[in-house]
Amino acid sequence: MPTTKERALDAAVELLGAEGVRALSHARVDARAGLPAGSTSNWFRTRRALLAGIVDWMAELERADGPPVAPDPDALADGLCAMLELQTGPFAARTRARYALFLELASDTELGAPLRHQRHEFERWTEQLVTAAGIPDPVPAARALMALGDGLMLHRLTVDPTLDMRPAVERTVRALMATA
Repeated sequence: MPTTKERALDAAVELLGAEGVRALSHARVDARAGLPAGSTSNWFRTRRALLAGIVDWMAELERADGPPVAPDPDALADGLCAMLELQTGPFAARTRARYALFLELASDTELGAPLRHQRHEFERWTEQLVTAAGIPDPVPAARALMALGDGLMLHRLTVDPTLDMRPAVERTVRALMATA
């Protein structure tokens, strides 16, 4: 059972994902979470503290999602497709919230730092998957896959929610293998 703080953070992520950064307020988070007025401000006194809490919470959730297994290129493609399906399906609000935060916090060194740190962690994790799958030159390969994933997610969230992402992922993984 989630704590009231976790309920507030989940509601804040949902609010960001549905309505954007401008809609974020302590009162709206309390209402969305079904918490008594003032609950969110008990944990996050300021808007900046709330934004920092959301960034940390999203990073914690994403680390808990766990990496797909990628012992070979087929498993890598399967894992990436599964992850993209989650990020544009059940976790779509979180993905939209992440994009909103990246845009909002791009010039804020302090609040943007944890978000960029999480992105770098994900880059390293992707490099490990690429290496385990036997794809040569893992750093540029991981960055190519991440760029593809970002593009596919953005397209699916904004233009075509039924987009079949598998062909693009499989083609890219095969092309990266061919560079050996």
